[in-house]
Amino acid sequence: MLSAPSFRVSPLAYALMCISLGAPLLALSDDTQAETASEPDELPALAAANEQASVVGVSSGGYMATQLAVAWPERFSGLGVLAAGPWSCAQGALSLALNQCMMTRRGEPSLEELESRHQRYLALEQVGSAEDLSQLRAYLWHGEADGVVEPVLGDLLAEQWEQWLASPDQLRVVRSEGVGHGWPVRLPNGTSTSSDTWGDCGQGGGSFLLACDEDIAGDMLNWLYPERESAEAGGELAGELVAFDQSEFAVKGLADTGYLFIPQGCEAGGCPVTLALHGCQMNEEAIGETFVRDTGLNAWAATHQQIVLYPQAESSMANPQGCWDWWGFAESTWQLSPQHDTRSGTQIDALMAMLDRLQAAPEPVSSEQATSE
Repeated sequence: MLSAPSFRVSPLAYALMCISLGAPLLALSDDTQAETASEPDELPALAAANEQASVVGVSSGGYMATQLAVAWPERFSGLGVLAAGPWSCAQGALSLALNQCMMTRRGEPSLEELESRHQRYLALEQVGSAEDLSQLRAYLWHGEADGVVEPVLGDLLAEQWEQWLASPDQLRVVRSEGVGHGWPVRLPNGTSTSSDTWGDCGQGGGSFLLACDEDIAGDMLNWLYPERESAEAGGELAGELVAFDQSEFAVKGLADTGYLFIPQGCEAGGCPVTLALHGCQMNEEAIGETFVRDTGLNAWAATHQQIVLYPQAESSMANPQGCWDWWGFAESTWQLSPQHDTRSGTQIDALMAMLDRLQAAPEPVSSEQATSE
């Protein structure tokens, strides 16, 4: 999940920093969804619903998803985290990220210490209120054979949320025996599991979409939206996957292009949004469109009228694995304590700006524009 820093590190430390170690792969084609445009347009204003937004993520994206939910709980109704540890685990320190938040060679992170950090942020209004946080629904998953982020870290994340939520009925914790690091998926009938596109269920790797015959996306979204019914019973609605230009949200660590899944009918407004955050080496640069097409999120979204936003992190000298910033690399180097896990976090601010755009009303078309079209 961590990228290599700019200074010299040992080969072992570098390997540990790469929380997703799959080789770059080509994306599978999907005839049921439109191909993305070669020249991305700007992210559209879709008048998406202001209520019932959710954020989900895997690995570094899971750490970032929790940071978003804690920073802005009033903007979300649900959180889904796969294969990640407790909120603010790294506390802005690379050494803690390596030794307590992936492996636990320095011991397990202290939830008491992390809660002190949270209380300090609350006092400074750098995160959302405890009351807003307590109202979320949360879905947490971890593979019991995860050799990248130790399963005990997922247990600590669950314990953290047990302390924050108003009721245990708002939390679902799932553990999959024998499953490695990544995002479990149920492959379409006839799909070969021998393809390098899919990660091994027990060991991870590949694209880190794990061929485990588990529809984690569906299970997660059904939990986060328990009262949502399919828009069309017994059938799957169409949707379009489009690329968009991320440059207007440019901050350190973001790629030039992101992706957006728009179910049929959501162009008219009123559909909620799910932010879906990939893990390290799961961005388009590494595995093509595999993550944005094949997690199972789009199938659920199409039948339940849910827009899915797929922001993309980029690979760089500072972040060669294309991870989301959960330890402070995207913040100013002069800061004694990086603000990556607060409302003023560089990447958090950019991601929330994308959500703002989707929830904004489109600008009315002028008579001149209508005539020219």
